[in-house]
Amino acid sequence: MSATPSTSSNEERLNAGSKEERLQTYLRQRTEEGNGEVYFKSKFIADDVGLSPKEIGALMLKLCDSASDLSIEKWSYTSATTWRVTNG
Repeated sequence: MSATPSTSSNEERLNAGSKEERLQTYLRQRTEEGNGEVYFKSKFIADDVGLSPKEIGALMLKLCDSASDLSIEKWSYTSATTWRVTNG
């Protein structure tokens, strides 16, 4: 039996854990890369986090209340909700 080497890529970290944890990890990474602020539509990040746009929308509403280190708000609506996420 052969063992495969273990890697700690961003993709593997995003795939580990619950859907909510994956989305939180992704949002934290993106806000750090974006100088503390990021705007997005669920349909454009769905592949990155391995969730459907509908799942992301539902989780974003949950994270508005539960993610203490992220500030999440609905920013606008043009063919889909645009979310604004900032650090703390």
